[in-house]
Amino acid sequence: MVKRSRILAFFLIAIVIFAAIGTTSKGILNEIKLGLDLQGGFEVLYEVDTLDGSKVDEEVLTSTAQALSKRIDVLGVSEPSIQVEGKDRIRVQLAGVKDQDNARKILSTQAKLSFRDYNDKEMMTGNDLKEGGAKQGYMDNKPVVEVTLKNPEKFKKISEQISAMPETPVVTNVLAIWLDFEEGKDSIQKPDTTDNMISSPTVREVFTTNKVNITGNFTVKEAKELADLLNAGSLPVDLTEKYSTSVGAQFGEKALQDTVLAGVIGIAAIFLFMLVYYRFPGFIAVVTLSIYIFLTLLVFDWMHAVLTLPGIAALILGVGMAVDANIITYERIKDELKLGRSVKAAFKEGNKNSLATITDANLTTLLAAGVLFVYGTSSVKGFATTLIISILMSFITAVYGTRFFMGLWVNSNIFNNHPGWFGTRKKDIHSLAEKKTLYTLPTHFDKFDFVKHRKKFYAFSIALTVIGIIFLFVFKLNLGIDFTSGTRVDFTSEKSLTQEQIEADFDKLGYETESIVLSGTNNEGGIVRLNEELNKEEISDLKKEFTALYNTEPNISTVSSAVGKELAKNAMKAVGIASLGIILYVSIRFEWRMALPAVVSLLHDAFFVITIFSVLGLEVDITFIAAILTIVGYSINDTIVTFDRIRENMRSKKKIKTTEELVEIVNISIRQTLTRSINTVLTVLIAVIALMIFGSESIRNFSIALLIGMLCGVYSSIFIASQFWLDLKNKELKQKGTLKTVPDEKKSLEGQV
Repeated sequence: MVKRSRILAFFLIAIVIFAAIGTTSKGILNEIKLGLDLQGGFEVLYEVDTLDGSKVDEEVLTSTAQALSKRIDVLGVSEPSIQVEGKDRIRVQLAGVKDQDNARKILSTQAKLSFRDYNDKEMMTGNDLKEGGAKQGYMDNKPVVEVTLKNPEKFKKISEQISAMPETPVVTNVLAIWLDFEEGKDSIQKPDTTDNMISSPTVREVFTTNKVNITGNFTVKEAKELADLLNAGSLPVDLTEKYSTSVGAQFGEKALQDTVLAGVIGIAAIFLFMLVYYRFPGFIAVVTLSIYIFLTLLVFDWMHAVLTLPGIAALILGVGMAVDANIITYERIKDELKLGRSVKAAFKEGNKNSLATITDANLTTLLAAGVLFVYGTSSVKGFATTLIISILMSFITAVYGTRFFMGLWVNSNIFNNHPGWFGTRKKDIHSLAEKKTLYTLPTHFDKFDFVKHRKKFYAFSIALTVIGIIFLFVFKLNLGIDFTSGTRVDFTSEKSLTQEQIEADFDKLGYETESIVLSGTNNEGGIVRLNEELNKEEISDLKKEFTALYNTEPNISTVSSAVGKELAKNAMKAVGIASLGIILYVSIRFEWRMALPAVVSLLHDAFFVITIFSVLGLEVDITFIAAILTIVGYSINDTIVTFDRIRENMRSKKKIKTTEELVEIVNISIRQTLTRSINTVLTVLIAVIALMIFGSESIRNFSIALLIGMLCGVYSSIFIASQFWLDLKNKELKQKGTLKTVPDEKKSLEGQV
């Protein structure tokens, strides 16, 4: 009898959940903070040096960060990011700031106010001003900065001295007001060195007032900013830019639109695939995946995290990860149905036996994402944050959400005589009387012998590796400025561009281009790399020139050699730590003979991607490392699923005495998990291809790396990792004579896939 109350409960719960999603989604999306790559803005990494040459300690960094925070308040930027990094660096991110040149100037200027006589002798400093006593005012209907002095008596004596100075033949009774006066360079007597001089009023009388007006042909905005700067106080340190990047608002808006479009198309295609292939379970997957997307964004909002362009890519890829957990469960339910179990029994066994596989696969990927978060910077850290949240939310929704919703339907008895709703054909279902087991269950791939030609696959992979090493020596890697140094300029035009035209434009500005890459469907975009590390003044000038030439503000990034080397070092460290972590985890959960092949296969995948990038000359930037570690996570995910099935099939044998038995176990395990491997990589590839075709140009190489890596991951888990384990296990068999595989239920999760 069909229990309609359970079906009704499903619809009521679904209606409530989706009503909540519909009424809150807009507010959540509006509250999520967008990174500067999505709304424009700039980011700068400062190296901090003390003014007196003393050691930079935590107290100095903290006080500097506080001073920078006050400067940012002057700019009126909402929710800036100021992070202390390492022993002597501070990273500042200002998303949405309109006047980037002015923001950079206000952040880095010392704002040391000084009053000096004609001989450049310091008479007063900013310390003589009353705290918070500067404000914008007017004199003769012109904007000025009015400051309040602490000691009017001191100013009286200074005005007496200055007014007594002669006016002929040269006017010397002046009180020059300087901002960031540089000893030995600046002087009122050298007109070409007075850029930092605000004004130089003539003093002809003695003043007893405690208020002084600073004049200097200000606009109202300039006068207000100077007043705010003086109130914020001078910086206690010297700041040197080691890395900077700026994104125009137009670039950010287009990147956001393109990537969201790619996400919608990719996710819609994944939903369609799940519905067509898995039928009713696919419908449940669509429901839980929709909830997963909402929960991920909700948690992101609660954390006040910053959503970056790679972060959106991670969210889209996370859908593939969430689908994987569903696919593992659905494939196991189908296997149980084929054995002749009832829908209820198959549902129960399938859920129980897939839990460990899903857990292992997610934990290993989570490990790679965690390493990426620790060693990533800026947008890469945002990618890692989104990926970690996605993995956790996918586990919750795919394991608990899917089981709860599907359980309502299964336990309603509506599918008791309809296994076809689960994508299982009647002709594939055996009778329980046949006493079929998972080990003897036929598959669509029984005619394929995956082990027989393993030495050929070894030779093929070794040959590719050797060729790859040669290619790396010949072609080398096209390292972006993230790992070397220099400046990168991204810009667009309203019409098609040519390399000759761009080179000529840079040549007129006095810059020699190292490389020029055209982008866009009609070559309306250009990416130019310069060997020079441009300073803030040069960046400002270049922006003005190119805005005039192409009518859009370019994105400019510059990296110092020290930071480039550090990023490269951290990238290598991240891959190494992720590999060691995976070896340790797999050794504990499985055995070292599985851990070693797993790491060999993932390094094989990563190296192949690096080789392809070398041959094609594609640029390797910091997001490439994010792609490599994502590939590591997905590669180990796929390998873990196969190893789980190998372990389960070994347990069903109790004892293994011959090589032929090991060969049979590996072949059967690969056949049984191959559908899952194909379907999982297919759903992820749908998302990646959508990102490649429709996503932002700035993550195109990131998407290409993922595409290559995903395909390699399936190959290596089938033809490298599993076969390598077979050879290692065969050696153990020859040493021991017999392998005992009786499971210890207390020490392992029950029922592996």
